[in-house]
Amino acid sequence: MKTALQRQVLEAIERRGMISPGDRVGIAVSGGADSVALLRLLELLRVPLGISVVVLHFHHGLRGVEADADQKFVEDLARELGLEFLAGGEDVQAWATAHHRNLEDAGRHLRYAFFQRCVDQGRATRVAVAHTADDQAETVLAHLLRGTGLSGLAGIYPVRDQIIRPLLGARREDLRSWLVSLGQSWREDSTNTDTRRLRARLRIELLPLLTRDFQPQVVARLSALADLSRDEETFWSALVEERFRALTAASSPWLDSGAANGNEVRIADRIEVRIEVLIDDLLQPFAGLLPGFPVSAGPALSRRLLRRIVAAVAGDYRGITSTHVEQVLRLARESASGHRVMLPHGVRVERSFDRLRFSRSRATGKPDNKHGELGSPQETLALAAASYEYPVEIPAHGTTRVTIAAIHRRVCLKVVDWPSVQSDTSTLAEALDADLLHPPFLLRNWQPGDFYRPRGRQRARKVKFLFRERHIAASERRAWPVFTSGGRLAWVAGLPVAEEFAACRKTKVGLLISEEII
Repeated sequence: MKTALQRQVLEAIERRGMISPGDRVGIAVSGGADSVALLRLLELLRVPLGISVVVLHFHHGLRGVEADADQKFVEDLARELGLEFLAGGEDVQAWATAHHRNLEDAGRHLRYAFFQRCVDQGRATRVAVAHTADDQAETVLAHLLRGTGLSGLAGIYPVRDQIIRPLLGARREDLRSWLVSLGQSWREDSTNTDTRRLRARLRIELLPLLTRDFQPQVVARLSALADLSRDEETFWSALVEERFRALTAASSPWLDSGAANGNEVRIADRIEVRIEVLIDDLLQPFAGLLPGFPVSAGPALSRRLLRRIVAAVAGDYRGITSTHVEQVLRLARESASGHRVMLPHGVRVERSFDRLRFSRSRATGKPDNKHGELGSPQETLALAAASYEYPVEIPAHGTTRVTIAAIHRRVCLKVVDWPSVQSDTSTLAEALDADLLHPPFLLRNWQPGDFYRPRGRQRARKVKFLFRERHIAASERRAWPVFTSGGRLAWVAGLPVAEEFAACRKTKVGLLISEEII
């Protein structure tokens, strides 16, 4: 006879079409209570579902003997149940350091990569993971605190590609009670109580507070909000996807519009992904296409379209927040031609008259080795091609343009009578005081060891650390343009100007530096 929990999970699987008869379901088991409950539930339900199951465990290379004991526990449990056991593992700490990711993000990436390999190799047709209603509530709260739109409120999806989450409607406490009734033990991960981590603070401090003092059903309410948001998100995403494809197919016809992520241009050993759109198309994406469509809906759809464009250029939605979207919208609505913003993953957004250009370049060859030494002859040639140095003369008035053929960029240095632009706060933040600059003036590529104090910072920083903050890959830094005055950095493309040369309210003559793709 099935318990209430078994019936709940079976109904969720059938209602969402998570599993089909004949599927081989990989069950991701860490050893914790939730994943052990998932294993025991699916093991009991495999006959009525007509499926076979295999136990999957991923060792993160963290927590030493504790993690080793977790793996042994899961392997022993699989053996007791007569189930096949597959283990994978990675040095998550090393990978996170090499890729400039936090441990939680790196662990998730590598763990899901292991699940995908199991599917690709035919070891499983689906992978079930043990997210619960409590996990859903924590996720929605975390997104709210970080700043999010409807996509963030949608939280964790019950089904996404081959990943299924049969426990998303179940409460953590109910799963533990059920395991106790079975006499089934589980492992406790000591990091789950580390309140230095946001998720742990939400779980241990905030959610209990909300439950006790504000809304006893807060977990159910947040889960219901996620369900509603997910349905809305699915509808609007399909609509925006259709518009995105139409806009990118029509933009930049000289580019390879068949690229999977935007339009691609090959430049020597590099590929630059570009998307160019008319600002009017971005701010009113459905104008004239849907009769009677309210103009007031424009901003909401513009934000969605922007996220889709940036993700296409970056290759990833990770790290793209509502703050970044608003920065680009301000660029489209308020800034003059030549202005730009830098986004995560090295995405550059530039305004050129009535258009916005989204671009990101990446190397096609191997990345630098640990010590930055050159490897193959192709890498040596690539570095030589990316190295450049142009002496610059600053005119008393007017504009000097320098073309950097190696990276298909043109840098414009414009001397302006400062009171004429003083009221423009966005220009003020990017301008240099021409009277503080002194020759020789050079426009060159970034070099290891370069450092300066960016405007608004309290101390000087190496530029490479600023690159890391902006998620600019090491392979993209070699040819990054910088401008020096008397041997000192005054301007770095996409970063704040140097504090010592920055324009202020007392400035008489300003120097504006901008760049554009050619």
